[in-house]
Parts: sequence; C-alpha cells; structure tokens
Amino acid sequence: MSPSAPPPVVRGEPVQVADGVHVIPDGRVELVPNVGIVVGEDAVLVIDTGMGPRNGAYVLEQARRLAGGRRLYLTLTHFHPEHGYGAQAFKGVATIVCNRAQRDELRRKGAAYLDMFRGLRPAVAAELEGVELVAPDLVHDGEAEIDLGGRTALLRPVGPAHTAGDQVVLVDGRVLFGGDLLETRIFPIAPYFPPHDTDVDPRRWIDVLDRLAALAPETVVPGHGEVTGAAVIRDVRDYLAYVRTEADRLRAAGVPADEAAAAVDRSARDRWPTWERPEWITPAAHAFYATSAGADHGEQG
Repeated sequence: MSPSAPPPVVRGEPVQVADGVHVIPDGRVELVPNVGIVVGEDAVLVIDTGMGPRNGAYVLEQARRLAGGRRLYLTLTHFHPEHGYGAQAFKGVATIVCNRAQRDELRRKGAAYLDMFRGLRPAVAAELEGVELVAPDLVHDGEAEIDLGGRTALLRPVGPAHTAGDQVVLVDGRVLFGGDLLETRIFPIAPYFPPHDTDVDPRRWIDVLDRLAALAPETVVPGHGEVTGAAVIRDVRDYLAYVRTEADRLRAAGVPADEAAAAVDRSARDRWPTWERPEWITPAAHAFYATSAGADHGEQG
C-alpha cells in the first residue's frame, strides 16, 4: 500500500446506474468501496458503508436524502473493514441485515482485522478511530428477499470464496452488487494470511463466478472499480482460473511454493498489464498452491 495514497474517504454524491439503483463510486481510491443505495417506493437499502464512523455517517446522510423518510435497511457484502466498519452510524436508524456466516466471521475476526488495518498507515487508522463492531438486527440463513416497494433486493450468501461470509445482492434480477468477488481492472483481493486467516477459497470462488455469470446481470457493481457489465465476471474468473492452472502445474512439477508464486506473479503481470494492485497476485497463487489440485472443486477450466 502506497503511503501517498489518498485517505480512504467516501466522497461525492450517488450516481444512478439503473432505475432506482444508485452508487457512490469509489473513484478508484484504495480502501474505498462502491456503496449502493437502492430506492423503492416504501424503503431504501444501503449496501456497504465505507470504513469507520465518519464514512458511515456520510453514507447515511446520502441515503436519508434519497429516502425522504422511507424506512432504511443496511446490508453488507462481507465483513472487511472498508465495507462494513461504518455500520455503527446506522444502528438504531436502519434495520441491519446480514447472513449468519458473515455475522459469525465478524465475531471471529473483526477485532483482529481492526488492529491489522490500523497498522496499514496513519490515514487508515484515523478513519478507524472510534469504531464499534455492530451486531446485525436480523440474521438470515440462505437467501433473504427485501421488498422495497416496487423493487426487490435478493440477498444471496455465496461464501466461502473471497471470505467465509460473502454475500451478493441482486436487484430486480438485473443489477448485481458483487462485493470483493469482483473488481474492475484490479487484481482480485485474496486475503490469504496464514496462519491467521486462510478462509479464502479461490477454487470455490471460480465456481461462484460461474453461477453469477449465469444470472446474466445487465449492470454489475464491483467491490472496487467502475460500475460495468457482466463481462467483468468473466474477466475475474479467467484470471483466477489462470492462477489456478499455473499454481497446480508448478506444484505438480515440484516447484517450491515461494518460487511458484513468484513465477505466477511475473506471468500474470505480463498478461494483465493494465490492472492495478498486483501485490494481490502472490497471495492468490499461495492460496491455490496450498490446496489440493481439483479436490472437491470439479474440473479445471
């Protein structure tokens, strides 16, 4: 992470990307997510909060402006700090909804991730000052549907993949909020941090992307990067499949893990030269290398 990177602050007004669906764009600022605000006739759903109480309060302000007195809901794509550690601003104001795996993952790892992110750089620590980890008001197993009035949001747990508790949100069957399962022109984030956190499941992640591609959404809101179309799902899937194939090949040839990861890093940078955050290639290669090739994950592709 560059020490000169802009502070992780959610900025700007919501942009309508589909009928009733608004996004506060991340502006390609590191550790700022795309924030969703879905407006129905009766209620409004916010998707992700940004990092820390200041960002959470800003997102709440924008949501209230669009809601005009309608009921508010908040859901999160996953538990990571830049996506959900502004939730305290919504406590008592909105109904906070998440899936059980995500709730449990926050309980297990939330405090440790708070400490880890505080150590990244001073601007990040400043945004995390005063963070309180917030329990959801409603916890669901399996899919949950929220009727916003003339607009429906389907909350679909799909983890483990990027995290154990990944959740996508599908609005009216046409707009997909993918969280960090998807990034636009950014190497997908593989949080493989042994021995502390090895829950990322990159092989299953590929399977999840295949299922998301089958939904054929018209608009895709990634966790980071520009709002786009369904092609981004295939782009990320192709990258992960490439890393899988190379890691499996090198492991089968007896190449040590560190050497294999370095080789995958070099080749992936060459194949995707315009993508940002190449530091995430090596953790992805290690995550694939550490798992048995193809075990319980179907055929390679």
